[in-house]
Amino acid sequence: MMPRSYRWPDAQTARLALMLGSLLLLSAARSFASEPVTVIGIEEDWELTVASPDPNSTAPQVSCTISPLLHVSSIHAAFELNHQSQPEFTAGGLQLQVWNDEQPLSSRKFPVAGVLSTESEEVRWTQSLMLEDGALHFEITDGTSTTWGNFGGQGYLKAAITTNLENLNGYDPAVSVQNSGVAYAGNRVTTLVLKRVRATLSNGEVIEDATERVVHSRN
Repeated sequence: MMPRSYRWPDAQTARLALMLGSLLLLSAARSFASEPVTVIGIEEDWELTVASPDPNSTAPQVSCTISPLLHVSSIHAAFELNHQSQPEFTAGGLQLQVWNDEQPLSSRKFPVAGVLSTESEEVRWTQSLMLEDGALHFEITDGTSTTWGNFGGQGYLKAAITTNLENLNGYDPAVSVQNSGVAYAGNRVTTLVLKRVRATLSNGEVIEDATERVVHSRN
C-alpha cells in the first residue's frame, strides 16, 4: 500500500462517484433487460515516464493497485514495475500480485526480467478487473516499453480467484490513485498517470472516463 500522500481530494472522489452513478442510471434506462445493469469489467490505462533510472540501485520502483471495492483491506491486486517483492525481493522485472488485505494470495511474473536503464523511457499498460462465472480476474494487457518490450495479454500477468461479488459497482478509480505510486526513487520519475478508465456493463455497453489522474509528478 502506498503512503497516504497519494490520496485524491474528497471532492474529486465524490464527483467521480456521481458521474459513474449517473452513467449507470442512463444505461439502465436504455436497457430492455429485466435485470438491473451492473458493472462487470474495469480497465485502467496507465502511463509511466521515467526521467533518469539507475540500474545499479534498481531505481525507480513503481507499484499500482486496483480493487473492486472502496478500500484495499480486502481483495485487491498490485502491479509492480522494476522490482518484484513476492515471495522475496527481486531486482527488475514485472510482477502481478493478488492480496486479501495484507495476505498474499498469488503472484505472477513476466519472464523478461530487465531493469530500467533508458532515460526518458515511457511505459504504458492496461490493468483490468473482470467478473465472470463466480471468479474475479486480474490481468495486465497492452504493455509497451523499451526495457520489457511488449508485455501483458500472454497469460503471464494474469490471475483469478473465486468471489462472492455479484458486480463491480463498488469500484472507484480514486482507490487506485490513493494506493499507487513510486515506492522508491520518486525523483527519477517524471510522471505516473492513470490516463483513462473504462467500465464494461452487463448489457454490453462500455462507458469511458477520460479524466487524467496524476499519481506522481516530479515538478
